[in-house]
Amino acid sequence: MKKILISACLAGDLVRYDGKRVPLKDVLLSQWSRKGRLVKVCPEVSGGLKIPRHQIQLVEGNGRDVLEGKARAVDIVGNDVTLPFIKGAEYALSLAEKYDIKIAILKEKSPSCGVHRIYDGHFVSNLIPGFGVTAAILMQDGITVFSENELDQIPRDYR
Repeated sequence: MKKILISACLAGDLVRYDGKRVPLKDVLLSQWSRKGRLVKVCPEVSGGLKIPRHQIQLVEGNGRDVLEGKARAVDIVGNDVTLPFIKGAEYALSLAEKYDIKIAILKEKSPSCGVHRIYDGHFVSNLIPGFGVTAAILMQDGITVFSENELDQIPRDYR
């Protein structure tokens, strides 16, 4: 059975930075969950960050830039949380390798999991094209990532 990596917040876990629950309600996800196909991960929590935590954005680049040491993950009060972000992304990748995962469903706009858009690093709600740290490390390893808005694009052999 093919496993699918998923952002834990989308699966209903209380891991969001604000401590709120915002599960993605979708028939396909419910089926996969019942069949035990979903491998849940919150890279930020896995990297050692608490719940709740301050809002975090990537500064001076995207997730790939963070992995290359060209950008940082910083919270709204100025704390550098780059190392926990990298640690969490590496943990997510280790889960993908452990379960031979080829696709992931990640939370759009997240500094860890954003697939197409992330916030611009100025904490004023401006979105820019880009991806989070975990999305970047997964893509670098050949894993196809989808946002929660792209479930209809997941290949049929996963359905």
